[in-house]
Amino acid sequence: MTRTTIRLSGDLLRRAKKRAAEKGRTLTSLVEEGLKAVLAEPKRATRKRVHLPISKASGGTLPGVDLNRSADLEDRMDFA
Repeated sequence: MTRTTIRLSGDLLRRAKKRAAEKGRTLTSLVEEGLKAVLAEPKRATRKRVHLPISKASGGTLPGVDLNRSADLEDRMDFA
């Protein structure tokens, strides 16, 4: 077994020592169990970054389309 040094917050160390004592275990065995549990978790798949297209078109809406009236938009989409 290899010795190492880790830095923990005071509160975390107190809680870990208390839990180890409650279970009748050493702090080392508790830390080792925690590390094994974390390392056994399946690796999360990284998401592929999606680049959304940006339009360089200028202008506005079609004549007669009022963006404040959803019925106008729906009518135009039905014929598109």
